[in-house]
Amino acid sequence: MGISGLPGTTYVAGHHSAVFELYPKIMDTVTGILELAKATMERHPVTISIAVIFGLQHILRRVRKTRRSRILLRTRERVLVIGASSGIGRAIAHEYAAKGSRVCVVGRREQQLQQVADECASMVPVYAAGSAPDEASRILPIKADFCNVDDMVALREQLEKEWGGLDTLVISAGVSALRPLLEVAGVERRDGAFYPLHAGSEGVRCAVSAGTAAMQGNYVGPLICAVTFIPLLSSTSPAPSILLISSLAAVVPAPTRSLYASTKGASLLLYQSLAIEHPSIAFTYVLPSTVEGDFRASAVDGGHVREADPSKHGLRRDAVAKRCLEAVDRREKAVFIPTFTGRVGHLGYWLFPSIIERIAARKYNYTAQ
Repeated sequence: MGISGLPGTTYVAGHHSAVFELYPKIMDTVTGILELAKATMERHPVTISIAVIFGLQHILRRVRKTRRSRILLRTRERVLVIGASSGIGRAIAHEYAAKGSRVCVVGRREQQLQQVADECASMVPVYAAGSAPDEASRILPIKADFCNVDDMVALREQLEKEWGGLDTLVISAGVSALRPLLEVAGVERRDGAFYPLHAGSEGVRCAVSAGTAAMQGNYVGPLICAVTFIPLLSSTSPAPSILLISSLAAVVPAPTRSLYASTKGASLLLYQSLAIEHPSIAFTYVLPSTVEGDFRASAVDGGHVREADPSKHGLRRDAVAKRCLEAVDRREKAVFIPTFTGRVGHLGYWLFPSIIERIAARKYNYTAQ
């Protein structure tokens, strides 16, 4: 039954009646949901907080500013990969070459470096071939040590000559350390006692030597790169970017990794500070958990692998590399791989440190004596 109102408008009495009848039920439902949410928050505050953090992160990734590749075309991008002769650095060089970017691969092992350069050259897509002013400079293999100041300055001068500048700096070089610190000094702990009782002068020197080597490879090298290339990036690129390959160990401590974790943590904090000092450059820090490969074979303390075989249980290098390129393109800051494990481990250490410490000890098969 209709009731006339304004011209051209008809109100249906039955419809209004139905709405008024449903209103209390709708409000009861909403109230119930809110009370349930409140009760859940009171009972499981940590779980809800983690869920909210992940939800916000997902939303922010979707609404983040314009992708970098829309400002700087891949075929025009000039990429320098430090530590490209193996591991994640090698996989990242492959990814950039396959997208048509100009890539300079840098490492200390000349034979492996040339092999990587040949692999990259074979991956350059047809549409990118010939787009560089000098096609011979599209893939540049340069033997250099990123801990050597003269090598890095000479590298910068060569890039200025060949490319006229730089757009993306990738630092993937580093060293591992796999032993408990006192073990490096020749002291073992058994049944609650130290054998020998104290570290001698030679033992302390061994620990200092290993620590210095770890610091050189994981902190001093990245520092030299930053000082050498930041001005070049800022002055020659429309969208300068720096990618630091760090480690989950830089933010979540683990036994047998005291030298490795402390030096990786130092370089991470260095670059986080540099990001504030140089806001025109997009800094990205990738913190993967265990990655497949033989990275641990070159441990500066001569230690052996304690955890499950990285080649069988570690993250795939190509998957890590793809995620790195995506993060740089989206101009993300800290990227944990895997996301859930990394974020929970990082946050969990501050909320429940003893639990995370036990998990870390179990992962590395370490039992305090």
